[in-house]
Amino acid sequence: MTTIAVLGAGKIGEALLSGLLRGGRSAGELLFTERHPGRVAELTERYGVEGVDVGDAARRADVLVVAVKPQDIEPLLDELAPAVKPGALVVSLCAGLPTSLYERRLPEGTPVVRVMPNTPMVVGEAMSAISAGRHAGPGHLSLVEELLRTVGKVARVPEGQQDAVTALSGSGPAYFFYLVEAMIDAGILLGIPRDLSARLIVQSAIGAARMLDRDEHPVILREAVTSPAGTTIMAIRELERHGVRAALLAAIEAARDRSAELGRAHEEG
Repeated sequence: MTTIAVLGAGKIGEALLSGLLRGGRSAGELLFTERHPGRVAELTERYGVEGVDVGDAARRADVLVVAVKPQDIEPLLDELAPAVKPGALVVSLCAGLPTSLYERRLPEGTPVVRVMPNTPMVVGEAMSAISAGRHAGPGHLSLVEELLRTVGKVARVPEGQQDAVTALSGSGPAYFFYLVEAMIDAGILLGIPRDLSARLIVQSAIGAARMLDRDEHPVILREAVTSPAGTTIMAIRELERHGVRAALLAAIEAARDRSAELGRAHEEG
Protein backbone atom coordinates (compact mmCIF):
# COMPACT_ATOMS: atom_id res chain seq x y z
CA MET A 1 0.00 0.00 0.00
CA THR A 2 1.28 3.46 -0.92
CA THR A 3 0.63 5.98 1.84
CA ILE A 4 0.03 9.53 0.62
CA ALA A 5 0.19 12.57 2.91
CA VAL A 6 -1.18 15.94 1.85
CA LEU A 7 0.70 18.64 3.72
CA GLY A 8 -1.65 21.60 3.94
CA ALA A 9 -5.40 21.07 3.73
CA GLY A 10 -6.56 24.33 2.18
CA LYS A 11 -8.78 24.39 -0.90
CA ILE A 12 -6.27 22.66 -3.16
CA GLY A 13 -5.19 20.13 -0.51
CA GLU A 14 -8.78 19.23 0.30
CA ALA A 15 -9.66 18.99 -3.39
CA LEU A 16 -6.83 16.50 -3.90
CA LEU A 17 -7.90 14.43 -0.88
CA SER A 18 -11.45 14.32 -2.20
CA GLY A 19 -10.30 13.42 -5.70
CA LEU A 20 -8.04 10.62 -4.48
CA LEU A 21 -10.94 9.11 -2.54
CA ARG A 22 -13.23 9.36 -5.59
CA GLY A 23 -10.47 7.79 -7.66
CA GLY A 24 -10.42 4.66 -5.51
CA ARG A 25 -7.87 5.34 -2.78
CA SER A 26 -9.03 4.27 0.66
CA ALA A 27 -9.04 6.65 3.60
CA GLY A 28 -6.47 4.37 5.25
CA GLU A 29 -3.98 5.17 2.48
CA LEU A 30 -4.24 8.91 3.09
CA LEU A 31 -3.01 11.37 5.71
CA PHE A 32 -3.14 15.14 5.93
CA THR A 33 -1.63 17.94 7.99
CA GLU A 34 -3.37 21.15 9.02
CA ARG A 35 -2.44 23.73 11.65
CA HIS A 36 -5.98 24.52 12.84
CA PRO A 37 -7.57 21.85 15.08
CA GLY A 38 -11.10 22.79 13.99
CA ARG A 39 -10.18 22.23 10.37
CA VAL A 40 -8.57 18.87 11.23
CA ALA A 41 -11.78 17.71 12.92
CA GLU A 42 -13.90 18.96 10.02
CA LEU A 43 -11.92 17.11 7.34
CA THR A 44 -11.59 13.93 9.39
CA GLU A 45 -15.35 13.84 9.85
CA ARG A 46 -16.00 14.63 6.19
CA TYR A 47 -13.55 12.16 4.61
CA GLY A 48 -12.51 9.72 7.35
CA VAL A 49 -8.84 10.60 6.74
CA GLU A 50 -6.43 10.90 9.65
CA GLY A 51 -4.97 14.31 10.46
CA VAL A 52 -1.37 14.15 11.74
CA ASP A 53 1.55 16.48 12.41
CA VAL A 54 4.26 17.06 9.80
CA GLY A 55 6.83 14.82 11.47
CA ASP A 56 4.40 11.90 11.68
CA ALA A 57 3.40 12.39 8.02
CA ALA A 58 7.07 12.42 6.98
CA ARG A 59 7.83 9.21 8.87
CA ARG A 60 4.80 7.30 7.55
CA ALA A 61 4.17 8.52 3.99
CA ASP A 62 5.62 7.19 0.76
CA VAL A 63 4.39 10.28 -1.09
CA LEU A 64 4.41 13.75 0.49
CA VAL A 65 2.26 16.28 -1.39
CA VAL A 66 3.25 19.80 -0.36
CA ALA A 67 0.22 22.08 -0.69
CA VAL A 68 1.12 24.97 1.61
CA LYS A 69 1.48 28.62 0.61
CA PRO A 70 4.97 29.38 -0.81
CA GLN A 71 5.72 31.73 2.10
CA ASP A 72 5.24 28.80 4.52
CA ILE A 73 7.69 26.46 2.80
CA GLU A 74 10.83 27.19 4.85
CA PRO A 75 9.48 26.12 8.28
CA LEU A 76 7.81 23.11 6.65
CA LEU A 77 11.09 21.95 5.13
CA ASP A 78 12.75 22.38 8.53
CA GLU A 79 10.24 19.88 9.94
CA LEU A 80 10.41 17.49 6.99
CA ALA A 81 14.18 17.23 6.59
CA PRO A 82 15.01 15.13 9.67
CA ALA A 83 11.96 12.87 9.39
CA VAL A 84 11.30 12.08 5.71
CA LYS A 85 11.45 8.38 4.83
CA PRO A 86 14.33 7.27 2.57
CA GLY A 87 13.05 7.13 -1.00
CA ALA A 88 9.84 9.02 -0.26
CA LEU A 89 8.56 11.06 -3.20
CA VAL A 90 7.95 14.77 -2.62
CA VAL A 91 5.34 16.41 -4.84
CA SER A 92 5.33 20.21 -4.71
CA LEU A 93 2.11 22.07 -5.55
CA CYS A 94 3.64 25.41 -4.52
CA ALA A 95 3.72 28.07 -7.23
CA GLY A 96 7.16 29.33 -8.18
CA LEU A 97 9.21 26.94 -6.03
CA PRO A 98 11.90 25.02 -7.94
CA THR A 99 12.72 21.38 -7.31
CA SER A 100 16.27 22.46 -6.42
CA LEU A 101 14.94 24.13 -3.25
CA TYR A 102 13.60 20.82 -1.97
CA GLU A 103 16.65 18.89 -3.14
CA ARG A 104 18.93 21.29 -1.28
CA ARG A 105 16.97 21.14 1.97
CA LEU A 106 15.92 17.46 2.09
CA PRO A 107 18.09 14.33 2.32
CA GLU A 108 20.38 13.70 -0.65
CA GLY A 109 18.67 11.77 -3.44
CA THR A 110 15.10 12.70 -2.46
CA PRO A 111 12.96 12.53 -5.63
CA VAL A 112 10.92 15.69 -6.22
CA VAL A 113 8.20 16.40 -8.78
CA ARG A 114 7.05 19.99 -9.28
CA VAL A 115 3.39 20.56 -10.11
CA MET A 116 1.54 23.68 -11.24
CA PRO A 117 -2.17 22.97 -10.71
CA ASN A 118 -5.01 25.47 -10.83
CA THR A 119 -8.14 26.15 -8.84
CA PRO A 120 -10.60 24.19 -11.04
CA MET A 121 -9.17 21.25 -9.09
CA VAL A 122 -11.99 21.94 -6.61
CA VAL A 123 -14.52 20.82 -9.26
CA GLY A 124 -12.36 18.02 -10.67
CA GLU A 125 -11.33 20.02 -13.76
CA ALA A 126 -7.75 21.09 -12.97
CA MET A 127 -5.04 21.53 -15.54
CA SER A 128 -1.80 20.43 -13.90
CA ALA A 129 1.69 20.58 -15.40
CA ILE A 130 4.39 18.37 -13.87
CA SER A 131 8.19 18.41 -14.03
CA ALA A 132 10.79 16.01 -12.65
CA GLY A 133 13.62 17.09 -10.41
CA ARG A 134 17.14 15.63 -10.65
CA HIS A 135 16.33 12.45 -8.73
CA ALA A 136 12.79 11.78 -10.05
CA GLY A 137 12.41 9.20 -12.80
CA PRO A 138 9.67 8.09 -15.20
CA GLY A 139 8.03 5.96 -12.51
CA HIS A 140 7.69 8.95 -10.21
CA LEU A 141 6.13 11.04 -12.99
CA SER A 142 3.69 8.24 -13.83
CA LEU A 143 2.62 7.98 -10.19
CA VAL A 144 2.04 11.74 -9.95
CA GLU A 145 0.03 11.66 -13.19
CA GLU A 146 -2.11 8.87 -11.74
CA LEU A 147 -2.80 10.90 -8.60
CA LEU A 148 -3.59 14.14 -10.42
CA ARG A 149 -5.87 12.57 -13.01
CA THR A 150 -8.39 12.13 -10.20
CA VAL A 151 -8.85 15.93 -10.22
CA GLY A 152 -8.40 16.87 -13.89
CA LYS A 153 -5.91 16.67 -16.74
CA VAL A 154 -2.11 16.48 -16.60
CA ALA A 155 0.75 17.46 -18.92
CA ARG A 156 4.50 16.92 -18.59
CA VAL A 157 6.72 19.95 -19.19
CA PRO A 158 10.42 20.75 -18.71
CA GLU A 159 10.90 22.58 -15.42
CA GLY A 160 12.24 25.59 -17.32
CA GLN A 161 8.71 26.13 -18.67
CA GLN A 162 6.99 26.08 -15.27
CA ASP A 163 7.00 29.85 -14.81
CA ALA A 164 5.26 30.22 -18.17
CA VAL A 165 2.79 27.50 -17.21
CA THR A 166 2.10 29.33 -13.95
CA ALA A 167 1.26 32.47 -15.94
CA LEU A 168 -0.91 30.63 -18.47
CA SER A 169 -2.90 27.96 -16.66
CA GLY A 170 -2.00 28.51 -13.02
CA SER A 171 -3.31 32.07 -13.09
CA GLY A 172 -5.48 31.41 -16.14
CA PRO A 173 -8.82 30.89 -14.36
CA ALA A 174 -8.54 34.41 -12.90
CA TYR A 175 -8.34 35.88 -16.41
CA PHE A 176 -11.56 34.12 -17.39
CA PHE A 177 -13.28 35.24 -14.18
CA TYR A 178 -12.12 38.81 -14.88
CA LEU A 179 -13.56 38.65 -18.40
CA VAL A 180 -16.86 37.22 -17.16
CA GLU A 181 -17.06 39.95 -14.51
CA ALA A 182 -16.55 42.64 -17.17
CA MET A 183 -19.18 41.08 -19.46
CA ILE A 184 -21.71 40.96 -16.63
CA ASP A 185 -21.06 44.66 -16.02
CA ALA A 186 -21.58 45.30 -19.74
CA GLY A 187 -24.97 43.59 -19.51
CA ILE A 188 -25.92 45.89 -16.63
CA LEU A 189 -24.76 48.91 -18.68
CA LEU A 190 -27.08 47.77 -21.47
CA GLY A 191 -30.04 47.62 -19.07
CA ILE A 192 -30.13 43.89 -18.21
CA PRO A 193 -30.63 43.05 -14.49
CA ARG A 194 -27.49 41.74 -12.78
CA ASP A 195 -28.88 38.25 -12.04
CA LEU A 196 -29.99 37.74 -15.61
CA SER A 197 -26.77 39.18 -17.01
CA ALA A 198 -24.77 36.75 -14.86
CA ARG A 199 -26.90 33.77 -15.97
CA LEU A 200 -26.49 34.71 -19.64
CA ILE A 201 -22.73 35.13 -19.44
CA VAL A 202 -21.90 32.20 -17.16
CA GLN A 203 -23.85 29.73 -19.29
CA SER A 204 -22.27 31.17 -22.44
CA ALA A 205 -18.83 30.63 -20.86
CA ILE A 206 -19.67 27.03 -19.89
CA GLY A 207 -20.98 26.28 -23.38
CA ALA A 208 -17.96 27.88 -25.06
CA ALA A 209 -15.59 25.87 -22.84
CA ARG A 210 -17.32 22.62 -23.80
CA MET A 211 -17.01 23.50 -27.48
CA LEU A 212 -13.30 24.17 -27.00
CA ASP A 213 -12.95 20.81 -25.25
CA ARG A 214 -13.81 19.10 -28.55
CA ASP A 215 -10.34 20.15 -29.80
CA GLU A 216 -11.64 22.59 -32.41
CA HIS A 217 -9.36 25.56 -32.97
CA PRO A 218 -10.63 28.73 -31.23
CA VAL A 219 -10.26 30.74 -34.44
CA ILE A 220 -12.63 28.38 -36.25
CA LEU A 221 -15.13 28.56 -33.40
CA ARG A 222 -14.95 32.35 -33.28
CA GLU A 223 -15.33 32.69 -37.04
CA ALA A 224 -18.46 30.52 -36.91
CA VAL A 225 -20.08 33.22 -34.74
CA THR A 226 -18.73 36.14 -36.77
CA SER A 227 -21.07 36.99 -39.65
CA PRO A 228 -20.07 39.57 -42.29
CA ALA A 229 -21.03 43.07 -41.13
CA GLY A 230 -22.75 41.57 -38.10
CA THR A 231 -22.72 42.36 -34.41
CA THR A 232 -19.81 40.10 -33.45
CA ILE A 233 -17.33 41.54 -35.95
CA MET A 234 -18.14 45.02 -34.70
CA ALA A 235 -17.37 43.89 -31.14
CA ILE A 236 -14.13 42.19 -32.24
CA ARG A 237 -13.06 45.38 -34.03
CA GLU A 238 -13.49 47.33 -30.78
CA LEU A 239 -11.54 44.73 -28.78
CA GLU A 240 -8.67 45.00 -31.26
CA ARG A 241 -8.86 48.80 -31.33
CA HIS A 242 -8.52 48.89 -27.53
CA GLY A 243 -5.57 46.50 -27.57
CA VAL A 244 -7.19 43.66 -25.63
CA ARG A 245 -5.01 40.99 -27.27
CA ALA A 246 -1.82 42.95 -26.58
CA ALA A 247 -2.92 43.58 -22.99
CA LEU A 248 -3.42 39.85 -22.44
CA LEU A 249 0.03 39.07 -23.83
CA ALA A 250 1.60 41.68 -21.56
CA ALA A 251 -0.37 40.49 -18.52
CA ILE A 252 0.67 36.85 -18.97
CA GLU A 253 4.28 37.87 -19.52
CA ALA A 254 4.17 39.88 -16.27
CA ALA A 255 2.77 36.86 -14.42
CA ARG A 256 5.60 34.70 -15.83
CA ASP A 257 8.18 37.21 -14.61
CA ARG A 258 6.65 37.34 -11.13
CA SER A 259 6.68 33.54 -10.87
CA ALA A 260 10.37 33.51 -11.75
CA GLU A 261 11.02 36.25 -9.18
CA LEU A 262 9.30 34.25 -6.43
CA GLY A 263 11.42 31.22 -7.26
CA ARG A 264 14.65 33.23 -7.18
CA ALA A 265 13.74 34.68 -3.80
CA HIS A 266 13.53 31.20 -2.29
CA GLU A 267 16.69 30.08 -4.04
CA GLU A 268 18.57 33.02 -2.56
CA GLY A 269 16.94 32.44 0.83
